[in-house]
Amino acid sequence: MQGWVAPLDEAPDAVFAGRMLGDGLAIDPTGQVLCAPCAGEVISVHRTRHAVTLRCANGAEILMHVGLDTVGLGGEGFETHVRDGQSVQAGDPLISFDIDLLAGRAKSLLTPVVVTNGEAFEIVRRQQDREARVGDFLMEVRPLARDGAVATAGAGPRASRRLVTPLAHGLHARPAARVADLAKRFDSEVEIAAFNRKANGKSPIGLMALAVRHGDEITVSAVGADAEAAVAAVADLIAGGMGEAAPTAAKTAVAAPELEREPVSAPLDLALLRGVKAAPGLAIGQAVRLVARDIAVPEAGAGVARERAALLVALDAVRTRLTEAASSGDRQRRAILGAHLAFLDDPELGAAAESLVAEGKSAGFAWRKAVGGYVEALRALGDARMAERVDDLVDLERQVLAAITGEDESAGPALPQGAILLAEELLPSQLMALDAGRLAGLCTARGGPTSHVAILAAAMNIPALVAAGPGVMAIADGAGLILDADEGVLRVSPDAAALARAQTALAQREQRRASARAAAHEPARTADGARIEVFANLGSLADARAAVAAGAEGCGLLRTEFLFLDRAAPPDEDEQAAQYAAIAEALEGRPLIIRTLDVGGDKPVAYLPIPAEDNPALGLRGVRVGLWRPHILRTQLRAILRAAPAGQCKIMVPMIASLGELRAVRALLDEAKRDLGLDAPIELGVMIETPAAAVTADILAAEADFLSIGTNDLTQYALAMDRGNPEVAARIDALHPAVLRLIARTAEGAARSGRWTGVCGGLASDLAAVPLLIGLGVAELSATPAQTPDVKARVRGLTLPQCRALAEKALALDSAEAVRALCAEALDREA
Repeated sequence: MQGWVAPLDEAPDAVFAGRMLGDGLAIDPTGQVLCAPCAGEVISVHRTRHAVTLRCANGAEILMHVGLDTVGLGGEGFETHVRDGQSVQAGDPLISFDIDLLAGRAKSLLTPVVVTNGEAFEIVRRQQDREARVGDFLMEVRPLARDGAVATAGAGPRASRRLVTPLAHGLHARPAARVADLAKRFDSEVEIAAFNRKANGKSPIGLMALAVRHGDEITVSAVGADAEAAVAAVADLIAGGMGEAAPTAAKTAVAAPELEREPVSAPLDLALLRGVKAAPGLAIGQAVRLVARDIAVPEAGAGVARERAALLVALDAVRTRLTEAASSGDRQRRAILGAHLAFLDDPELGAAAESLVAEGKSAGFAWRKAVGGYVEALRALGDARMAERVDDLVDLERQVLAAITGEDESAGPALPQGAILLAEELLPSQLMALDAGRLAGLCTARGGPTSHVAILAAAMNIPALVAAGPGVMAIADGAGLILDADEGVLRVSPDAAALARAQTALAQREQRRASARAAAHEPARTADGARIEVFANLGSLADARAAVAAGAEGCGLLRTEFLFLDRAAPPDEDEQAAQYAAIAEALEGRPLIIRTLDVGGDKPVAYLPIPAEDNPALGLRGVRVGLWRPHILRTQLRAILRAAPAGQCKIMVPMIASLGELRAVRALLDEAKRDLGLDAPIELGVMIETPAAAVTADILAAEADFLSIGTNDLTQYALAMDRGNPEVAARIDALHPAVLRLIARTAEGAARSGRWTGVCGGLASDLAAVPLLIGLGVAELSATPAQTPDVKARVRGLTLPQCRALAEKALALDSAEAVRALCAEALDREA
């Protein structure tokens, strides 16, 4: 095809870039016709018309795959000119495609051209980095010298297993490559059968040629010494969906959250519930249960034209309301509403609903089923950030259904003064509809501490607990409650003495806050004169201004992801430099520590398609992504160097696990400095977020300029608990002795090389933890902007001997609960 010939490594897809389907090259098309690169036989035209495979006269099999992730288009934008078994000559048209449509809807237009039976052929020479026209030379392929021996099938033990294919798009290129790659790890011959046809399980093209679709039954079989293990591994991989599982009909039918449930009798030990802090604070009030009703919609429509109009009217009404609400309010609210608007205008979602309406379904049923399919698909990814998007979709579903049925959900329930809201789960729109002036706090049975509801509650200064368990909805309306989000507890029907203590604590907290705000701009020193820097974590220019106003002495962590997320392409060097410079200026000369891009895991980006991972938290994320795609990291380093004076700005690298990673980033930084003609030194530090980094801190500190501990990730890795999983979230506590010992090890290792250690994770904002961190050797605390006055005030009431003695006691304890009790006792003595 006409276009620019590029190395296969540039394909933004690990299946092709990693040569799992075979070696070759890629073409970035400027024309709109794919032609045969040589004479041969068409052995496979993919059913969605985006890919074709030829077998050349010498036996080489050439796969041409137009664009990436184009299987999801279902054939839209493609026209095929050949069929399976047809003979073609070089230059014959194979596929025509709408390049404008693909440019707007595909991950990439880059078209891999690969030799899939590379075990038998080699590429002698190839073209790349040049413009090519149809008929120009691409590559020369010749057979490898072989003795002609073929493995004898049928020898050894046999095993087989039947299963139904859960893959939404069937066995297309990516899953076929993963299956073949896995099958090749076994000595046995692996075979997959469907529709009375069979394919070698180690041949990606053979698997693709089966044309297996979602819901088709297949049989995985193997013959050989490890046949049973091979079948189990391959079948489990396919059954697991590989991140592409489609929702089942039964699941799709239930698109609304099951919030309605029968009241249950309160257990005898309901007096105390434990949850996860989503927003800090202490509240005293009465219980108000929010039980969301399912919105009933009929399946059958009253005519296609009528239902189509009803859907459009409802979508417009919700869009108008969201647009008006997004035009005012704080940054967090605007961002969340903006996400809802983006979903509302998603063309795939709209097309799915429109298709169902055209089949005669009602507008409400069509919308619910369309959203439900996406909800189940996102949940199947097992990704924490995608789970938050599920909440947004469910929220949007309810809003549109309410508009269709005429039910008014724009106003929340009437609340008594001092209400503590209890819910199974809470949607962002439900929280925003409440009278915040009457809301003292909220507690949910499920949910996570990084959800949009948690973000909103913190922005609204409403104490909030999440993941407190099923007992939440067993509490009677009107019951007296004490919600202590900082301690992670909800006390039910407290006695007079407990209420008196809580009221006293509230008064004392307010008095301390007033005193802290008055002295917010004074330096933080302990009572015996030790200097502890109190910085702020930032995620925007507005955060920088808020931090300065709150008395922060600098920025200990600038999360640069705000520039990279929720967009189609990464920011260029100029845009980044301008943003960093604006933040540096807002800090008025105060130190600025910029963390390089930290994506992957729970923070995916569309233009960096990370391959599906069984455990994203342990895969490509943090610095690994930067080294996997060094052009992104190189651009960011150059932008940082241009943005602020070297004396003000420092660079910090996330998710370091080895000295080699730090050295690789240092080499890129030195290269960027040379390119820009800069000689001034700039400090390069590392985030300690893995146990590996903590226990080798002395090795890292020999070459890093500083160490900063990210306690959120360090805790989940040390305790082997996913902080995005509500089933274990309540048990994750950074004051666990194991985490404290890793912090101590980090500070000791840094001190050997004369480096300072900071904490920029959530523990730095925890007032109970401040003396412990200082006692463990931490010299810099980077908290949330709003918490910096309180952290500084806490520092001023401490002495180094007190902190060291407390830390020594904490390290000897056996649980996070014991450490918290020790810290609470120390805090009470200070009060």
